[in-house]
Amino acid sequence: MALLNILHYPDKRLHKVAKPVAQVDDRIRKLAADMIETMYDAPGVGLAATQVDVHERVVVIDVSEDKEGLMVLINPEIISYSDEQKTYEEGCLSVPGVYDEVERPSTVRVRALNLEGEPFEFDAEGLLAVCVQHEIDHLNGRVFVQHLSMLKQTRLKAKLRKEQRELERV
Repeated sequence: MALLNILHYPDKRLHKVAKPVAQVDDRIRKLAADMIETMYDAPGVGLAATQVDVHERVVVIDVSEDKEGLMVLINPEIISYSDEQKTYEEGCLSVPGVYDEVERPSTVRVRALNLEGEPFEFDAEGLLAVCVQHEIDHLNGRVFVQHLSMLKQTRLKAKLRKEQRELERV
């Protein structure tokens, strides 16, 4: 397994739409294993392949406290949303140090493939629902800050560009 490089916003590659995985094979299983190691090392609760510059529909998630809730979702899709909305404070491994409130459906039903290429479905609520929606957004070329007001987005981009310039000077 290997740690992968996580892209940071506003990198344009984060806005590429991921293609469906045509076949779940050893290459995809290795990608998932590397993503799991990268997510735990970061540390984070979710990681989409788009964030590591692989534009295929693969997501890893573990919202548990004890690393017992690991999920690998290949070609995930949300097949139903609740009408009820809930606001959560979100952060992102691609936008380090930035947290803000985002409103999303409180529960979702998800369909995906597992590491054997078998389809499965599950219902998600709470943090898991937020995480699934957040990571599927990544696969669709969307970063959580795009849910914020234009003013917040503009300020954030300016701040991050300034930080990047300062890092490059060192």
